[in-house]
Amino acid sequence: MIAQPYQLYVERTDRAKNMARFYSMSIDANLFGELCLTRRWGRIGAKGQTLIHHFEREQDAVALFLDLTRQKRARGYRTMSSAPTNLIAGLIQT
Repeated sequence: MIAQPYQLYVERTDRAKNMARFYSMSIDANLFGELCLTRRWGRIGAKGQTLIHHFEREQDAVALFLDLTRQKRARGYRTMSSAPTNLIAGLIQT
């Protein structure tokens, strides 16, 4: 059982470089009771790619979650407070 929910959605955008990326993660239990860290990334508005890590212990999943969060923040990914659809429409038109 997961002690608390772990979810993250961050974006990195740069109009000058035509960059519009997203990265999301969550820790959930699957049907067999295993803990899974699901990672998704790609261009905003696209399906992107998915990678799922399976863990026996929650602390291992949380450690990877926190490590990846630090890496993404260091690379310039930020939490978006406004609706991303406005941002997508602006990037597609340019």
